[in-house]
Amino acid sequence: MTMDRVLIFDTTLRDGEQSPGAALRVDEKIEVARALEKMGVDIIEAGFPISSPGDFEAVRAISAAIKDCTICGLTRARKEDIDRAAEALKGAVRPRIHTGLGASDNHIQHKLRTTREGALEMGVEAVRYARRYVEDVQYYAEDAGRADPEYLCRVIEAVIDAGATTVNIPDTTGYTMPEEWGALIQTLFDRVPNIDKAVVSVHCHNDLGLATANSLQGVIHGARQVECTINGIGERAGNTSLEEVVMALRTRRALFGVDTRIDTSHIYALSRMVSDLTGIVVQPNKAIVGRNAFAHSSGIHQDGVLKERTTYEIIDPHDIGVPESEIVLSARSGRHGLRHRLEQLGYVLDDKEAFEPIYERFLALADKKKTISDRDLEAIVADETRIKVQNNFQLEHVQVSCGTHIMPTATVRLTDPQGATVADASIGAGPVDAVYQAINRVVGVPNELIEFSIKAVTEGIDAIGEVTIRIRSDGQVFTGRGADTDIIVASAKAYMNALNRLIAIQREDKA
Repeated sequence: MTMDRVLIFDTTLRDGEQSPGAALRVDEKIEVARALEKMGVDIIEAGFPISSPGDFEAVRAISAAIKDCTICGLTRARKEDIDRAAEALKGAVRPRIHTGLGASDNHIQHKLRTTREGALEMGVEAVRYARRYVEDVQYYAEDAGRADPEYLCRVIEAVIDAGATTVNIPDTTGYTMPEEWGALIQTLFDRVPNIDKAVVSVHCHNDLGLATANSLQGVIHGARQVECTINGIGERAGNTSLEEVVMALRTRRALFGVDTRIDTSHIYALSRMVSDLTGIVVQPNKAIVGRNAFAHSSGIHQDGVLKERTTYEIIDPHDIGVPESEIVLSARSGRHGLRHRLEQLGYVLDDKEAFEPIYERFLALADKKKTISDRDLEAIVADETRIKVQNNFQLEHVQVSCGTHIMPTATVRLTDPQGATVADASIGAGPVDAVYQAINRVVGVPNELIEFSIKAVTEGIDAIGEVTIRIRSDGQVFTGRGADTDIIVASAKAYMNALNRLIAIQREDKA
């Protein structure tokens, strides 16, 4: 018997990127898109083309690069938005335009400032206009969770008649309870006469922590597309987590009677990639991909798992790409051993130029530590494989002087966008502040440091320290991360990472 399939619509690059500080460059978005394609995602929502030149370029570039996924561009129900999206999607093998507007009275009255009939007509016209460009048109009825069900049914029937091939039912504010949400999806199947002519999609937000539960309720009641993000990132409290939905459907296949085409062995590596690129740390107790998801500290649990894994683990860690155990590497481990272990962890580095800096960092760390753990390797790869921004600043040297009764002083040397070496020094309230002040003197980009955090990647006095910071400039938030056994160096790397993101986004917006 052929099992019914649920389509996975990933919006990490659109809705996920709307998390404060999660802005990605075009090259970073392409890197994530390629990983999503490899994992088996059905639809990638690549961006909102009219929102900025950077978003337009990202959708255009991803459309050209990705061949095995539908590429989707978001629009409002406006002709100029749809025109712009169609232009960006020209190179896609399977393009989709995602258009729509509010369906709740709240949105119709306060946001759209129109009537129910006016909103319905706008939506129908938007779908018809989008169909002039592409055959695959998705319509979103924003804030459907708070809409009048009778009116929502009218809207969905009308847009399907106009040519919508997928209808997206969003719980935009994360307001709805699972039982309510399931009943709403069921109502559409019961009362919309042409509902069989379109795929029903659910897009749930996590404001009350119910995004995954609501999405699964949607599947139970007939939805066959789920919109989600890696690690559940997104506006406010985030979106439905892709890994949670996929693994719930797989683990409870007999209950749901559906499956996806996701290769779950890529989940762990992709989660780490998105966390690194966005700077949004995965909480330790996060379902599926959190550091503690397969950790057991209770003696009773440890005893049970050692006797039989399934006593306390309903998911085999291998299924999502989590290694069974850490292999110990040392300075005597050669390139082959390191490359093999990196591949086991999900990092395939065929390019010699990408691998060699990691190998050099590995050797340098191995000279300081007796053994190198998997978490050390992940930190090194994350730090070294952050794609270099063209024409940016590079950190060459940092030195600090601090201590009791000494004014903290820092000297930094950077390479500027033209390749020239620039050095400066400054004092500060502490060593990190002094480093940042010195860097600011060289770079000259106004910004405000709003968050600084540091954690040890592994245990012990010789552990790698990973620093995550957020800076704000002109209302935008940029995240930077850096890793090193010296926390001052890690702090400097994180600051340079954030500044280069800021400079790159400003450059793209001006293009």
